[in-house]
Amino acid sequence: MSDLMQQEKDISLLMDVRVKMTVQLGSCRMPMREVMELVPGSVIQLNQEAKDPVGLFINDKLVAYGEVVVVEDNFGIKITEMAST
Repeated sequence: MSDLMQQEKDISLLMDVRVKMTVQLGSCRMPMREVMELVPGSVIQLNQEAKDPVGLFINDKLVAYGEVVVVEDNFGIKITEMAST
């Protein structure tokens, strides 16, 4: 078997492996005192502007950036740029 055929076979074994995909909209830091005061209806300001791209992470590694979109009644992400490695 050629090296290329072996590599294709090895890669095909990985194609059905499930990975965790996470979209990070933003984050913030706040004192625990303020965290303890959160109630339903509280608004938390994130460190990201609404126009900024969100990060797409696969198994906690940033792989792309994108825009939040609505697909039917669900949120989605439209990839706009691949992250540099």
